[in-house]
Amino acid sequence: MPPRLRRFIAAVGVLAFLTFYVWAAISIGDRLPDAWWIDLLFYGIAGTAWGLPLIPLLRWAEQGGRRKQATGTTDD
Repeated sequence: MPPRLRRFIAAVGVLAFLTFYVWAAISIGDRLPDAWWIDLLFYGIAGTAWGLPLIPLLRWAEQGGRRKQATGTTDD
């Protein structure tokens, strides 16, 4: 699969994931008890944890480019 197509698929995947993730975080945040420290803790964790599930997708999107750079060929 060409690197451009991989990156496009990954970009669409990231946008879809983040749309769902933000919706879920807000929905869960609305159900939490009304205390500032709970909000701080929850949104602090939710605001940084979004990247972990995306690591495999981003690695997949870039693996074709790295492999071809190592061999000295391009697919563009």
